[in-house]
Amino acid sequence: MINIQKQIDYWKQGSDDDFETAGILIENKKYVHGLFFCHLSIEKIIKALIVKNTQDIPQKSHDIFYLTKIAGIELPPEMERIAQILMKYQLEGRYPEYYPAAPEYNQVSEYFSQTRELLLWFRKKL
Repeated sequence: MINIQKQIDYWKQGSDDDFETAGILIENKKYVHGLFFCHLSIEKIIKALIVKNTQDIPQKSHDIFYLTKIAGIELPPEMERIAQILMKYQLEGRYPEYYPAAPEYNQVSEYFSQTRELLLWFRKKL
């Protein structure tokens, strides 16, 4: 039997750490990598919700939309856009032949801010 609270805390802490890392990378002009960590932070907070809502260990997937379905959560339309954008950047760290172009700083900064909003939205559900 798994310790549910321990699993939730693990995924929440990982999400917080990855969001902090995203900020550091973006600050140091590593935009694609920063957006990769934005995705990772969202992925992990959803996995915390999967544990909470299913009382089971989350699936090994990186697809935000698939994971939200497993968690039993529907993204509002205004949150879907940033999730779609982040999905583009999650591939970077996993498949070397796929390397998206980095947007300009202003756009990356906006994506980072929207990621924060999405994280807060998910956290309220925990």
